[in-house]
Amino acid sequence: MTMSLPALADQLRSGERSAVDAVEELAARVRPGDGFSHLALEQAHDAAGRLDRRLNRGRLHGLLLPVKDLANVAGMPTTFGSAHRTRRAETTDPLPAALLDAGAIIPGKSHTAELGLMIYTEPPGLDAPANPLWPGRTPAGSSGGAAALVARGLVPAAHASDGGGSIRVPAAACGVVGFKPSAPRLAAQGFITRSLIDAAFLLHITPVAGRRRIGVLTRPLFAGATVEEAHLRGVAEAAERLRATGHDVVEVHPYPDTEITFEAFRTIFTAKLAGLPGPAEGLVAWLRAHGRAVTRTRLDQANRHADHLGRHLAEYWDVDALLTPMTTTDPPPLGYFAALDPEDNFREQTRWSPWGTLFNMTGSAAVSVPWELPGRPPVGVHLGAVRLSDAELLGLARELHP
Repeated sequence: MTMSLPALADQLRSGERSAVDAVEELAARVRPGDGFSHLALEQAHDAAGRLDRRLNRGRLHGLLLPVKDLANVAGMPTTFGSAHRTRRAETTDPLPAALLDAGAIIPGKSHTAELGLMIYTEPPGLDAPANPLWPGRTPAGSSGGAAALVARGLVPAAHASDGGGSIRVPAAACGVVGFKPSAPRLAAQGFITRSLIDAAFLLHITPVAGRRRIGVLTRPLFAGATVEEAHLRGVAEAAERLRATGHDVVEVHPYPDTEITFEAFRTIFTAKLAGLPGPAEGLVAWLRAHGRAVTRTRLDQANRHADHLGRHLAEYWDVDALLTPMTTTDPPPLGYFAALDPEDNFREQTRWSPWGTLFNMTGSAAVSVPWELPGRPPVGVHLGAVRLSDAELLGLARELHP
């Protein structure tokens, strides 16, 4: 059984395990296509040597935590998911700086979709990371490199971000855990991990147990799509486990304003790209054009809808959490989405994961956990907080993935 992150951190802090050894083990195992957009093994080895000599050790001492390649780490290139956008960082962004301050080692950057805009990871001009569970298929995105690295067991966890499912969808596609903490509108910073114990450790959250009322929704919310049988079975089995452990589990249906919510999401999402400078192609250009067409009135209306959405869902469904599939199907082949014209591409991404963006709009926590099914890779089962705190959602999710 793989050691938990808290136990590994204890070994590293105590000196029972060497940070240098951890870096050397990674160097011996890593291969092209594993999920790194940039490897900084020499830099990591030097940092590990300094950490091994340090007496005062942080809580993340010696842990190898790659950073998603949308964030700057001084001395490393930032690709922003495209060879054409790559530049060398002069400074370190706040989140990776906090990891370093706590004693973590950043062994490199993980592949991401261009500007983090897609739920597949095929960065222009760069190698696409391979899915360890599904050869030839996408590891999803935009944190696809992070999910692939954790699924391969190369690192115990990896930094990720989630503006529309970008932590949770790749976690589902690669059979690992993706927890999106609560955060203001759309964007959340978090981690992809092997377990919820590891996620709780990295996010400083103590899971809180309790009896909950859980709504089960298997009908797609934001696009018409057929949900494959394996994904329906995963949710049905997860619902039965929660019911057996004493929770009140009820079936719910899509709320009436789903089309308004999706249009509000697209308005807020694309408006952020209106000022994107320089050339853009394909889906990025299409999204930027939509963003530039957004008026202040439309954006204000979208934000007002999002402001009231959480309360509306709590009243309409009268549940504490929502249980859904994470995706409607198994991961499609590499190149599947990119071969479509931009509008069909955007819509097809929504068909693949038509539930995840709801919790980016409400700002509530959500998590995808792998659900084992016989004879095949696991499917992602998705829990989103309607009335629960991050700690309460983690406590509930641990009943599905202990």
